[in-house]
Amino acid sequence: MIDKTAIINKDARIHEGVKIGPYTVIGPNVEIGENTEIQSHVSITGNIKIGKWNKIYPFVSINDPQDLKYNGEETSLVIGDNNKIREYVTINPGTIGGGGKTIIGNNCLFMISSHIAHDCQVGNNVIIANNVPLGGHAIIEDNVVIGGNSAVQQFTRIGKMAMIGGMTGVLHDVIPYGLSTGNRNSLQGLNLIGLRRAKFENKDILGLSEAYKEIFATKKVNENISKLNGSFHENPLVKEVIEFIIKDKKRSICTPFS
Repeated sequence: MIDKTAIINKDARIHEGVKIGPYTVIGPNVEIGENTEIQSHVSITGNIKIGKWNKIYPFVSINDPQDLKYNGEETSLVIGDNNKIREYVTINPGTIGGGGKTIIGNNCLFMISSHIAHDCQVGNNVIIANNVPLGGHAIIEDNVVIGGNSAVQQFTRIGKMAMIGGMTGVLHDVIPYGLSTGNRNSLQGLNLIGLRRAKFENKDILGLSEAYKEIFATKKVNENISKLNGSFHENPLVKEVIEFIIKDKKRSICTPFS
């Protein structure tokens, strides 16, 4: 059902079962997948593809990047399926300098007034709480939870199943399965509850806990990694953490010493 007051460009592609509420504006080059619900007073313009079964609440704005270098170039935003995008959320497409595309996965929850900036990559099952901005080019991997009133600096990476405490300034990359808090974030340990709920093998969780102590025994993280014994490298959780740390990056790794 499409409300009679909605303004939908004739070139927009609206699939079967889509609901569009009063006073919503949909521009050209927008595609909205099956059974997605867009409530009242939403603005969606640009080269935007939205998947199936999403629910977009009032006063969401999906519009041009907030980047002074952006000059109307052809860039895009892709949003997956089954996401909930709450009131006053803002999401921006990519920029030429950042690869031209912002990507959001499936089954995410973006709470009120959160912001996904240009060229971000957000995985699946991500929860971003109220008033959390992601700076441009941030990478948020699967199953991450970011607490309310936190802020993520541009180019920062947050590894899978990491948890960020409320009111945290994220200036450093957070390892997969890490817990991070603080005015300027530091590492507080591992998300052991999340690991158990995800039904990882106990031996792998214990191995990761032991490896964590070795990796962050001193400030010389890369040197500590080089000294890990072979058994740690056979642990899939440890391997993910090591690969995350040694990967090319713009930001330093968040440590207990940050």
